[in-house]
Amino acid sequence: MNDDDASILFNLADKRYTRRDVIKGAVAAGAAVSLGPIILAACGGQSSSAASPSAVASPRRGGVLHAGLTGGSSSDTLDALNGITNVDEARAANLYEPLMGFRADGSLEPVLAEEMTSNADATIWTIRLKSGITWHNGKDFTADDVMYTFRRICNPKSPGEGASSLALLNLASMRKLDAHTLQVPCTAPFSAFPQSVASLQYVYIVPEGYDPTHPIGTGPFELVSFTPGQQSTFKRNPNYWQSGLPYLDEVIITDYADATSQVNALLGGQVQVVNLLEADVMSEVTSQGKKILVSPGAGWTPFTMRVDSAPFNDVRVRQAMRLIVDREQMLALLFSGHGTIGNDIFSPADPAYDRQIPQREQDIEQAKSLLKAAGREGLRIELVTADIAQGTIAAAQVFAQQAQAAGVTVNLNKTTVTNFYGTNYLKWVFAQDFWYFEYYLPQVANCTLSTSPFNETHFNNPRYASLHLEALRTVDDSKRAEICHEMQMIDYNEGGYIIPFFPPVIDGYAPNIQGLLPSKAGVSLNNYQFKYLSLS
Repeated sequence: MNDDDASILFNLADKRYTRRDVIKGAVAAGAAVSLGPIILAACGGQSSSAASPSAVASPRRGGVLHAGLTGGSSSDTLDALNGITNVDEARAANLYEPLMGFRADGSLEPVLAEEMTSNADATIWTIRLKSGITWHNGKDFTADDVMYTFRRICNPKSPGEGASSLALLNLASMRKLDAHTLQVPCTAPFSAFPQSVASLQYVYIVPEGYDPTHPIGTGPFELVSFTPGQQSTFKRNPNYWQSGLPYLDEVIITDYADATSQVNALLGGQVQVVNLLEADVMSEVTSQGKKILVSPGAGWTPFTMRVDSAPFNDVRVRQAMRLIVDREQMLALLFSGHGTIGNDIFSPADPAYDRQIPQREQDIEQAKSLLKAAGREGLRIELVTADIAQGTIAAAQVFAQQAQAAGVTVNLNKTTVTNFYGTNYLKWVFAQDFWYFEYYLPQVANCTLSTSPFNETHFNNPRYASLHLEALRTVDDSKRAEICHEMQMIDYNEGGYIIPFFPPVIDGYAPNIQGLLPSKAGVSLNNYQFKYLSLS
């Protein structure tokens, strides 16, 4: 979409947000309420059933799935513990597995772990693993592999991206009780340990001696070939531990640089599933005999403001930028109302998310007043954007137009995904990013502490960091939630994120695809769990 397109969309606001002929979903203003899934077929049929019709028929074994995915780059990796892009996650989700995972409703479920239990104050955790699981090379999966993974992630000389989430583990005292049981002491109470190992990234379990250039996992598919930024091929794991899965013989993931080529590939039959679509292509896809699945999502695509750099080192400027956004309008223009209004706080599917914090709404006069008080009237700022996730470039264009009402000029620097995640990633003064859903405390560990691997806003608040540790030490759920609420007020009042909305997950697929179900995790295509898909 070019700048003229954005101007046209912006002018449609007075007509209350219709984009093409797309069905309009409810807009949840002020509360983190999830919309139900929406499944669109040819001729615009709609269903609000919790289960996709693609899962009705009995699955057929065999066949090759061609997936056309966006969000990849030439810096793509096979490393289970250091992925960055959407396509990295798609590969990892099929090669590797975590101890704990997410169900479609966002709740936790055991995967490689049979159970995780703690002592009374959560200072010692016992992890009992499922037995009978083997790695792709035929070796048994054991407690030694889990201990190796934790040590590899937390290696101080070369920490993985999940290191901050596991910082409370006392690795020196960790021990194996038997082949499938380990005991993990912590340096302080660690109530959020199961949540922290359930991240959709960064904490996949790898075997002893792991080599990411020759990846071995326990997942349903094995690697055949990999060309970064282009294509990945996988074959069925014949010894997969979940009986009957996967159904497919082979999966081929092809990277697409933009949504247009991606959709054309779906319509032309080159691929059978595509991810991260925007609402304006939904009617085009369904009118040509393909299907659309719209899932409620708790993933997020924020604007990021560096709080240590001018002009955002002044909290008044950060608050002004948040007040500039017409959230309902932005969500409607990008996704025709599908999705959920945001309030500049992440993790809306966490039970500890504070729904009592007042919903922030557009207030141009207050934004002007704050900018004037900060000496920033007529502010001009560059916003770095790229096609890293659904709607990011369009959101940047709409934000730039909305900012004009407050006398703010936002100049867009549109770059490639490769450049966005290059040497300047985490250094941009004003940019965007995308995240899948994580529970609040693990998400904090990943992005809003001075020790976080992805502290893109450079947030560093000693009180906030102290509260984070206090929350991790608190075993009582209600008391821990109260601490999280205090942290979320700091996010709301002082943070460097603008979170206008939580986008829906819009996937396109061919009619012969079975097994797709909606997910709240903010990840496309069954959280990229291709083991559940089959071809009719």
